[in-house]
Amino acid sequence: MRTAAEPPMTGSDTPAALPVQHQATRRRSLAKAVSWRAVGSLDTLLLSYLLITYLGPLVGLEHTSRQALGAASMIALTEVATKMVLYYLHERFWEWTSWGTSHTGNRRRESYSRSTTKTATWRILASLDTTLLAWLFTGNVATAASIGGLEVATKLVLYFFHERAWAHIGYGLVAATPVALAPDPAPAEPLTS
Repeated sequence: MRTAAEPPMTGSDTPAALPVQHQATRRRSLAKAVSWRAVGSLDTLLLSYLLITYLGPLVGLEHTSRQALGAASMIALTEVATKMVLYYLHERFWEWTSWGTSHTGNRRRESYSRSTTKTATWRILASLDTTLLAWLFTGNVATAASIGGLEVATKLVLYFFHERAWAHIGYGLVAATPVALAPDPAPAEPLTS
């Protein structure tokens, strides 16, 4: 009679646990988008206020603290709407072009070149948007260029830390179905008669 061998409970023959992979839900993506827009707009508000207050007088732009806060608030609030529209159009453009994409089975993959170029084009577009809004609300090109230029550096740093913070937050992550590995076949046992 043939009996099945039981797998050992301990030792080097113990099957390794499969790593759990997680997928981000739409709720997580939405929460990240909202939190980033809050961080980004607060950054724009603070940068705009400081530069209008302290750089403005150097370029002949005199504002009271209240006026500087009003202009900075208008820049930050307006950019929420403009950046949402621009981001959508930017995403649709990149969806239209297939440069840097490949398909494996039913999955689409993006190359690092595509991701890097997409990141750079978004940062340029977003900073130009902020610069134009700053120019509109301050009337001063030098102050506007300073706000838009400085935000490139601050937004890159803030975005990095925003991503690192979200890497430690489990909200909206669900366990993906792991790909099970086929077990090694058991060695054949000799038949006894």
